[in-house]
Amino acid sequence: MSKPQLVLASKSPRRSELLTLLGFGFTVVPSRAEETPGEGEAATDFVRRAARDKGLEVAKRMTGSLVLSADTIVVIDDEILGKPIDESDAIRMLERLQGRRHSVYTGVVVLDSDSGASLEGLEHTKVWFSDLAGETIKDYVRREDVMDKAGAYAIQGFAGAFIPKIEGNYHNVVGLPLPLTYRLICQTLL
Repeated sequence: MSKPQLVLASKSPRRSELLTLLGFGFTVVPSRAEETPGEGEAATDFVRRAARDKGLEVAKRMTGSLVLSADTIVVIDDEILGKPIDESDAIRMLERLQGRRHSVYTGVVVLDSDSGASLEGLEHTKVWFSDLAGETIKDYVRREDVMDKAGAYAIQGFAGAFIPKIEGNYHNVVGLPLPLTYRLICQTLL
């Protein structure tokens, strides 16, 4: 029996870079699944479901594959901060985050496209943002492309200068928690 092909169900260049660090060969097949929270859906339930939906959507188009999917969200005061819709939305998000602690959750799913068997996990990281002047936030939004990033920031970019402390996995905040991802892939391959 041949080893299944690993497929990353994401167009995120950050997820591709992180998965490359783990040493697995893979192909990229972006998911077309929706990423919208349901009415009253808890943040952790949503991020798990969104990751699962992405993987299932890609798995329907693949055979002989292990599909890895993930979804990352930023949560503050029980509000999910997704990707900003425009510059003013990005500024609004960063104004909410500055001077406070928030949570980053990533749901990760690995599923077998042929059998439908799957393993799932959830990673949680607490992130502290420094107090920022309004002009600093505006300058940051103009400096770095934040439109495809949950919470309107990238810890691995210039925003790292605004984050004095995290509690949990750094790569989770980037978008793919490496220890959890590695464990799920290895368990699925056994």
